[in-house]
Amino acid sequence: MSRADLSDMTCTVARTLEIFGDTWSQMIVREMFLGSRRFDDLQQLTGVSPHTLSKRLKRLEAAEIIRRHAYSDRPPRYEYKLTERGRDLWPAIIALKAWGDKWLDGPATAPITLTHKACGQVTEPYLVCSACGEPIDALGSHATLSPDMQRERAARRRQNTGT
Repeated sequence: MSRADLSDMTCTVARTLEIFGDTWSQMIVREMFLGSRRFDDLQQLTGVSPHTLSKRLKRLEAAEIIRRHAYSDRPPRYEYKLTERGRDLWPAIIALKAWGDKWLDGPATAPITLTHKACGQVTEPYLVCSACGEPIDALGSHATLSPDMQRERAARRRQNTGT
């Protein structure tokens, strides 16, 4: 399967990865959650080349993840802000942070801590069941595929096995 096929898939994970699955897009959004808004800051703090940054910002803007706002007319300068759609990527970034803290550095050396504004306490977010509020993980849940997804997967299997 080519990368271009991801945007046509039934699976929302695949379609999300088509938009947000590359390293630089995720790093840009991470920096925006940390407060960076301007091109130079995003470039310096991520290390991405200016050309690649420009391409990713345009792609994120086209996907309505960020919005560009002028802050200077002469010369024209812009800052970038997360849209509601972009802010909804927060759990994905936090999940990557939590995984890295656990498996790469350990929580004692986590480079970023989160403080819950409502109670003022340092927190470690986790997934819970929306129905009962209990913690949920891969072993405690089961995925059910929609009929469309089942058909698409069967077609891909046939296509790849030649039957």
